[in-house]
Amino acid sequence: MTPPAAEVAVRTDAALGEGPTWDAAGARLIWVDILGSRVHHYDPATGADRATDVGQHVGAAKPRAGGGLVVNLRDGVGRYDPDGTFTWLRHHPVPGRRGNDAAVAPDGSLWAGTMRYDEREGGGDLVRLGPDGTATPLLTGVAVSNGIGWSPDRRLAYYVDSPTRRVDTLRVEDGRVVERRPFATVAPDAGFPDGLAVDADGCVWVALWDGGRLHRYTPAGTLDRTVPLPVRRPTACAFGGPGLRDLYVTTARTGLADPEPLAGSLLVLPGMGEGLPATPFAG
Repeated sequence: MTPPAAEVAVRTDAALGEGPTWDAAGARLIWVDILGSRVHHYDPATGADRATDVGQHVGAAKPRAGGGLVVNLRDGVGRYDPDGTFTWLRHHPVPGRRGNDAAVAPDGSLWAGTMRYDEREGGGDLVRLGPDGTATPLLTGVAVSNGIGWSPDRRLAYYVDSPTRRVDTLRVEDGRVVERRPFATVAPDAGFPDGLAVDADGCVWVALWDGGRLHRYTPAGTLDRTVPLPVRRPTACAFGGPGLRDLYVTTARTGLADPEPLAGSLLVLPGMGEGLPATPFAG
């Protein structure tokens, strides 16, 4: 099957587009430009994309159950109320470190990753945050905490520490990781695994930084599909739109001496499958 060509949802020059998430309540896609300190809201029905400056580097933004957003920032995790009021959920600044990818678990908690700006091994972590801000360490000693998602039965989490070139599975009990296993390994010539999405069939879609493509892996961890993209640095993907059938892809231009014309834009691959509904943050 020949994959459809990527279309442009939002043509822009984000330095480091990341973290697409479909907000079902608002019928919109939320995504961020990490280094631009902006949270974007894209409405596919109108084509409008609205960006908000949040004042510091933002790794991820996710919908809250009562409206508003939870954001994984440079200095910790905060909340925006529907009226725009901001409060810290966990203010935890560490010099040389920032928030990176994050995802809401099936129980409504936030799994928030961090990394050092120099990407030093062991400089990042993955923390579970409850609605009241209680923090439970899940993983420590990682480099670039990335790509978080859950299997359709919610029994397994998928996780990426990008420099390892692996996607791992995590089994969690009582809010703690009790088992971590390799799920799939990306060959050196295919790039680095970055953000991911899990579809309704349990397949795992992974954006490959410096690989210019997406990989889809079966629930058994077998690579069964490769989708080329018109950019070298795709960063993450998420299903959205009517029926969660369109696959949105964020991209980056940072670090490229000669970025492609669409680097930094939000792309979409129509009709690529069926996604899983995103759980809103319970806090």
